[in-house]
Amino acid sequence: MMDSTHNIPSDITPHDGAFHDHNHYFACRIYYEDTDFSGIVYHAAYLKFMERARSDMLHQLGIDQRAAFEAGDGAYAVVDLHIKYIAPARFQDNLVVISTVKKLRKASVEIEQTIMRGDDRITSARVQAAFLTPAGRPRRQPDVWTKAFAAVMVDAIDTEPD
Repeated sequence: MMDSTHNIPSDITPHDGAFHDHNHYFACRIYYEDTDFSGIVYHAAYLKFMERARSDMLHQLGIDQRAAFEAGDGAYAVVDLHIKYIAPARFQDNLVVISTVKKLRKASVEIEQTIMRGDDRITSARVQAAFLTPAGRPRRQPDVWTKAFAAVMVDAIDTEPD
């Protein structure tokens, strides 16, 4: 019988991104499961990389979506997405997703995301996420969340009413 007790080393932790200036940076590596049969990243995988980066960005800002959802307040949902594929990523590439808050409204936030491989931009997108009630209706974001977003915006003048 195998012992199921493990002493996990303390340096084994989930990867965190970080803010530098007004941008959030999140690194990821391309694994075989992210690619098609030719070793090129499947187009939908880029959406996963960007989602992970946005989720980490919210975590870094102290935004607890899970607590808001469990309290019955609501959650963010992507309501608009524009993406441009510029160059392919390949198996074992190291990428960085750069996320920047561009517009802030009462019930939504617009984030520009760029995926880089070294100095090469390979994908860019604009994502609008709306804060929705459990019934799917737009709801004003918590004030502490809008303040967190505003603090990392390049130009707070981009803040607009819904």
